[in-house]
Amino acid sequence: MNFPSAHAAPPVVRPFGTLPDGREVRTYTLANDTGMTVTLTDYGAAVLSILVPDRGGAATDVVLGFDDLAGYLSAENPYFGCTVGRFANRISSGSFSLDGKSFQLARNDGDHHLHGGPTGFSRQLWKAEVQAQDNAIRFHRISPDGEEGFPGSLAVSVTYALERQGNALRITYEATTDRPTILNLTNHTYFNLAGAGSVLDHRVRIDADRHTVAGAGNIPTGAIADVQGTPLDLRQAAPIGSRLEALGGTPSGFDHNYVLNPGAARGETAAAEVEDPKTGRVLQVFTHQPGLQFYTANYLNGSFAGKSGTRYAQHAGFCLETQHFPDAPNHENFPSTVLRPGEIFRSQTTYVFGTR
Repeated sequence: MNFPSAHAAPPVVRPFGTLPDGREVRTYTLANDTGMTVTLTDYGAAVLSILVPDRGGAATDVVLGFDDLAGYLSAENPYFGCTVGRFANRISSGSFSLDGKSFQLARNDGDHHLHGGPTGFSRQLWKAEVQAQDNAIRFHRISPDGEEGFPGSLAVSVTYALERQGNALRITYEATTDRPTILNLTNHTYFNLAGAGSVLDHRVRIDADRHTVAGAGNIPTGAIADVQGTPLDLRQAAPIGSRLEALGGTPSGFDHNYVLNPGAARGETAAAEVEDPKTGRVLQVFTHQPGLQFYTANYLNGSFAGKSGTRYAQHAGFCLETQHFPDAPNHENFPSTVLRPGEIFRSQTTYVFGTR
């Protein structure tokens, strides 16, 4: 796949292949005046590529993924770049109650529900609207009542906008429903600020004093604990690899939900910052969500080929998934994920790239 790297221009729309049912899939490329380009697709409302300069001005793709549509359709696709919903992360036993009614969802992660189910938002073809004046692409769809077991017909949109003068990609989520439902949306891009290799030498900082404690199956227990004195304390920047031995676990790595500090959860300060010392690239994340799942691609193992035939090994990327808390419908002390008729869900996450 050849991603354009030209200077700022109107969004470019290109064919990307067809689904088994014959529907056409397209890519949409945004560019700005500083040499950054973002390529998206309407399949999964996903990020395919982000090219940003290093400290010397050389642009590199900092996103893991595939060269063609077949890769994104494959069973091996570990949610590369996609929009996740209706409910990001896990729901214990795939079940929850709402207004006295019980709902059973697919159990697609052992005994639990993960990322909206086998045919969640990441496996759907979205409608696309080019918003040239805003250098943006708006993806939208209607998730019908009962899709993957979720109640209510949900009208949902995800808009990606690239700043023309700054290297910032803004993602805006909006949704309405005709019945009470639950909703937790995120983006699941795997980043590697060096473009390739391990991210263990990347330095990460997360503005969070606390995290949600997880038990078996990475399901929250309901407890919220301080990061102080634990390997999860990333309030001061540290290399990712410096914490793996203390974290333990199989497979090793981060896969934890951080409870963002109030300013970070209001978008007033960066919720997270990651730096690659070799290239000088820096990524900051600003959000309106209360939580952030930091995941270090623990389950990648080189078993499939990605871009240019690359076999992504463990820790070849990292995800910064802004979100509500995992299993929130089953924990009254967690921020609510309930959306009701007449309400409008709005949330924004911005990825800002720079160098130092």
